[in-house]
Amino acid sequence: VSSAKKEQDVEDPDLDGLEYLLHSAPRSCHHCDEVWPSLYLGHMFMSHNKLGLWQLGVTHVLNAAHGKLYCQGSEDLYGTMVKCYGVPDNDLPTFDLSLFFYPAAEFINQALTSGGKVFVHCAVGVGPSATLVLAFLMIHHQHGLLSSLRFVQQKRWIFPNRGFLRQLKVLDRKLQEKGLDE
Repeated sequence: VSSAKKEQDVEDPDLDGLEYLLHSAPRSCHHCDEVWPSLYLGHMFMSHNKLGLWQLGVTHVLNAAHGKLYCQGSEDLYGTMVKCYGVPDNDLPTFDLSLFFYPAAEFINQALTSGGKVFVHCAVGVGPSATLVLAFLMIHHQHGLLSSLRFVQQKRWIFPNRGFLRQLKVLDRKLQEKGLDE
């Protein structure tokens, strides 16, 4: 195998390579972790901790498991001071979460650029919610998929399913092509 091919594999790993990278990361998860300035990633139980979210200064909640049992948070739960966005996700490799990459990234970006703090969650806080945070970093901060994964892994253990990883690889390719065209 040529060194150019090895370098490409390192910069553009296949799904097995991405899963290996995810498995090899430290297993550190709290109720919620700040994975980017003013951007928190966590699980559904933290989403119901109104005091905890208030203490963090959370102004926006992105629910990446909206409508599921125990994940039905809405403005009724948080009051008028917290804006909510729900993604009706199924944490299955066949679910097309990519339909929500841009709307979710825009919700996060608008919140952060207006000085807000965002809490993104799903049931466990490592799959769909992490996928949407990675998409945000890729879309609004021009990080590639690997760079985004490594950055978030420094703060929280994440593990998107193979279908979501495949969708992130497609997004990464599209963003790279778009960057080359500009």
